[in-house]
Amino acid sequence: MKSTVSRAVMAASVTVALGLTAACGSDNGDSGKSGDNGKKASGKPAAVRPAAKKSTVLTTADLEKAALVKGDLKGYKVEKMSAADMPAQTVPADPAACQPLADMFMFAGRPTAKARVGRTVTSTDELDATVISFALLAHEKAAAEKVMDGLRTATKKCTSYEHAGSEYRDVAALAAPKTGDEAVSYKVVGDIEGQKTPMSFTVVRSGPTVAAFYSINLLKPKKFGVPTEIVEAQVKKLEKTSK
Repeated sequence: MKSTVSRAVMAASVTVALGLTAACGSDNGDSGKSGDNGKKASGKPAAVRPAAKKSTVLTTADLEKAALVKGDLKGYKVEKMSAADMPAQTVPADPAACQPLADMFMFAGRPTAKARVGRTVTSTDELDATVISFALLAHEKAAAEKVMDGLRTATKKCTSYEHAGSEYRDVAALAAPKTGDEAVSYKVVGDIEGQKTPMSFTVVRSGPTVAAFYSINLLKPKKFGVPTEIVEAQVKKLEKTSK
């Protein structure tokens, strides 16, 4: 079983240079000079600036608290994904209409997430070769909505594509779970170790955060789909932690 998990994780990894540039902004202070008692030099009371609204974008620490951990899922083992399994740098897909699907394969996307954490989930039943990986992606709300729109559009316009030296075919939308604020599900058939293997994706937006799930079964390729109980458990914990 251990070798099966390793093979599946390796299949989901592409060797690319890691890189992520974080843009930092700062608020400009009041340029007017103030005198005593909060008055400007003109003698008029200084305008009271409204307090800055606290950002709703979750930090890496927030995502770690919100992500499922060992003991949260009965019948499953949960392990952290390394940064090597989640390259931040995207690789161009051909055709470009399929780029959102190619990016989500590595739990990346455009707009770029402000923070990401990932997990790998396997069944405690050694006869179950299904491997599920998922990631929580922190965005501004508008950016998260854009990610979802991109995926939804790609599942309609994209049927096959090439990405990082691999071919993916038979892209098709699947019934999405009714959870979070919106959700998208789809399948892609990829060539993994010479075997045509269906891969399932379910992506859920909860507020400004995107929870993306990927499922594969190398031993039983026709058995695919992200288990609903895993999606619901993660979204529920995310919503509870984000309050």
